[in-house]
Amino acid sequence: MVALPGGGAALDFNAMTQWVALAWFLLAPAAAAAAGYGDPLDPGARVAFLGMGFVDTSTEGAYDGVRDDQTARLRLVEEAVRTRFREEGFALLPTDPVAPDLAQVVNPADCAGCELRLAEKLGADYVVVGEVQKVSNLILSMNLVLREVPSGMMLRGLSVDFRSNTDETWLRAMRYILRYNFFKA
Repeated sequence: MVALPGGGAALDFNAMTQWVALAWFLLAPAAAAAAGYGDPLDPGARVAFLGMGFVDTSTEGAYDGVRDDQTARLRLVEEAVRTRFREEGFALLPTDPVAPDLAQVVNPADCAGCELRLAEKLGADYVVVGEVQKVSNLILSMNLVLREVPSGMMLRGLSVDFRSNTDETWLRAMRYILRYNFFKA
């Protein structure tokens, strides 16, 4: 309890914190539902998957530059995303019509909304982009986001941290995102 100046009523910050926490837990799911997050995706919708970006913030990357094995892993998880979307019945759109524009983008997951503009040019219902961040060979993070086109509303998205820089750990991280966030039963 904290007494107010002038002898006014006291405030109980512990009780206020509990009320704020309770309000958060009660209202957050309602806000997510109102935004459409977690609603079923439209079956057969057209999806523009613009690929995965790679951000290497490790010291190794600063000294050694791009590694072929990590570039191959990026292609491996991109193919896992394409395969899963096809298995779920979505129409993956070819990105050839926007290839010149996409070639100018370093990271489609961080391009100030360019993913929406490119997806709209392709006639997509949804756009999917992702990113892998390497902190070290031991610590990495992967995220994948699906937005509605043209509104930009995020309908799915998850970031996971994982350990070890191998094909299997990268695939396990992506499968987790797809299974427990994008296509949960």
